[in-house]
Amino acid sequence: MIGSEIAPSTGTNMPKLKTRKAAAKRFRKTGSGKLVRRKAFRNHLLEHKSPVRRRRLFGNNLVNERDAENVELMLPYL
Repeated sequence: MIGSEIAPSTGTNMPKLKTRKAAAKRFRKTGSGKLVRRKAFRNHLLEHKSPVRRRRLFGNNLVNERDAENVELMLPYL
């Protein structure tokens, strides 16, 4: 039964790295390769925050360069 034999592995493959799913939901990369995050303090308790402050919290921000290395380790295939 030649067709049903299992071929031996040709070499030792490095193990795959797992993506931290919590980080994958919070960060993404831009076209130039920089990491982007959401701004904090805009989830709840918005009634007492001024409209100017709420507007300032719109949009995305870049991840600080000191933190970017740690985020990239959590997202090996991003």
